[in-house]
Amino acid sequence: MGGHSKERERDISLKTGQSCINALKKLNYKIIKFDPKFSSLTELKKKGADVIFNALHGKGGEDGVIQSFFEYIGLPYTHSGPLSSMLAMNKYFSKKIIC
Repeated sequence: MGGHSKERERDISLKTGQSCINALKKLNYKIIKFDPKFSSLTELKKKGADVIFNALHGKGGEDGVIQSFFEYIGLPYTHSGPLSSMLAMNKYFSKKIIC
């Protein structure tokens, strides 16, 4: 959650992340809160994460970049993979596929 995106996107990401944390805690999941703005992504494995619930918004969070990193380090994650994320966030490619 959070990340390096624009201020508004970052704020929305923080709210999204906190809502997800609250819901997952109610289901008795152990949560590790992580904001890549303040910690290196390479620390995720060291923190013992089993799966990433991606609540990042905007560039770097929804465009396939972070998804590619998760796949590279071998951490499972929620939401779409790198290619579908990249295509969905790129209006030019999305229009080419749909039209």
